[in-house]
Amino acid sequence: MTTNDSVQVSVLGLGAMGSALAAALVRAEHATTVWNRSAGKADDLVAQGARAAATAGDAVRAGRLVITCLLDDASVREVLDPLADELAGRTLINLTTTSPEQSRALAAWAADAGVAYLDGGVMAVPEMIGGPGSSILYSGSAAVFDEYEPVLDVWGTSTYFGSDAGLASLYDLALLAGMYVMFAGFLHGVAMVAPAGVTAGEFAAMAAPWQTAMTGAFQGFAAVVDGGDYTVEGQQSLEFSDVALGGIIAASAEQGVSTDALAMVQRLMRRQIDAGHGKEGFARIIESIKQPG
Repeated sequence: MTTNDSVQVSVLGLGAMGSALAAALVRAEHATTVWNRSAGKADDLVAQGARAAATAGDAVRAGRLVITCLLDDASVREVLDPLADELAGRTLINLTTTSPEQSRALAAWAADAGVAYLDGGVMAVPEMIGGPGSSILYSGSAAVFDEYEPVLDVWGTSTYFGSDAGLASLYDLALLAGMYVMFAGFLHGVAMVAPAGVTAGEFAAMAAPWQTAMTGAFQGFAAVVDGGDYTVEGQQSLEFSDVALGGIIAASAEQGVSTDALAMVQRLMRRQIDAGHGKEGFARIIESIKQPG
């Protein structure tokens, strides 16, 4: 397939992300059929050139490539289970956020139904789809990825992780875990400075370049973790970090804000300190995370 080939694609699910995915397909001049459980969601896409299907079955029959972007795994199974016979011989790409095991189970279901299957994790917000920075992670059928990569690239950078259908989901959720903890830290900082009359916008202007610079430490932490030696020179010790974090927690309390987000990090550190590893580097808290108390 060349990048100029038009593919008959059906998109099931027109929430914010599903609509963005469908719109990008329409802009790329792929014959796009759309379906959503609630009426009215397809109107804007139809105005752009998509075709609305009355039922999920009609949508499946209209496309050789079927994309699902629904609420959760349960909603995917609710929609697709009755359509197994209709899907047989077609290709299914699931971009619904699911757990790795749910993705593997759906891949097994697809195999039993004679459906070629690829799983995906969307690393973008809807507004980013088709633009700079948009990335989608895939795992499952290599044949599907190879055949449809020109279509997938319409949405953003496409990265394939192998035949294990759960790997894309695993990467997706692991990356999101880091994002949510980072966001919580940022909002904790916003809460700390608010009593001093500092607006969230003013704090964001300071925090964004600082946190961006700090991500440069990831590779250093990764090298320590992969090497398994938390005593490597140049690391900030857990004992030092505990004192530093204790000061931040005390200052937070003085500002009258919750210390829950920071206390979580301190608990991870203190489990390792209490186990006799206080002189070792901060990266050692991964041992607390890998073996929950």
